[in-house]
Amino acid sequence: KLSILKEASQHGVTITLEKYGVYPASYYAWKKKLHSMGEEGLDHGMTKPQLKRIRHLEKENQMLKELVAEKELEGRLKDELLKKKYALERKRKL
Repeated sequence: KLSILKEASQHGVTITLEKYGVYPASYYAWKKKLHSMGEEGLDHGMTKPQLKRIRHLEKENQMLKELVAEKELEGRLKDELLKKKYALERKRKL
């Protein structure tokens, strides 16, 4: 898309669009995305707010994964401590 936009600016829109079989509506939509979101906007069909929301959700997801892992580790440590405690109590009774 970016190469087509660059070529169109150098050699003319009509000629370039005919060469690649691109509709003018698509070309102008790409041009608008390039202007508003930069080259990143050409990689997908998402808007800037959608991208921002996805990034936020990805960060939140990562934090939640870390929290779950931490809680799981805490649970395992508690289990190990309880096992050791009861093992010591059994030894003392014998």
